[in-house]
Amino acid sequence: MEVQLDGDGVFLRGEERTPDMYSSIDAVVEKLESQVKRFKGKLLLRPREGAETIGDEDGPDDSAGGADEDEEPVPAVVRTKRFGVKPMSAEEAAMQMELLNHDFFVFQSGESGQVNVVYRRRDGNYGLIEPEV
Repeated sequence: MEVQLDGDGVFLRGEERTPDMYSSIDAVVEKLESQVKRFKGKLLLRPREGAETIGDEDGPDDSAGGADEDEEPVPAVVRTKRFGVKPMSAEEAAMQMELLNHDFFVFQSGESGQVNVVYRRRDGNYGLIEPEV
């Protein structure tokens, strides 16, 4: 079972394989629900321009917008890495990715000039992400 949801700038994807179709559906729904909860938590934690902060008058609310104690913590960006991108082909980028022993590689397409991503798929092949123009 594979489900992809795209709406209002949010893309959610879930995939599950079991011998029983109904078990697969239940597992995918659970994955999508957890993604929605994580995304909703990020929205609640992100301050909007000109908006008042959510919380008590005494101070900010540590419960991430009233989230339950047993919910997953919302992941945070803990590192930023900057690097120059240079024009190259997807094959060249895949070779660079292998040399660096990474699972993905960001590069500028020599053909379109757009920023692309090449990545290693679970089946051992490569995938290419190209932005739509």
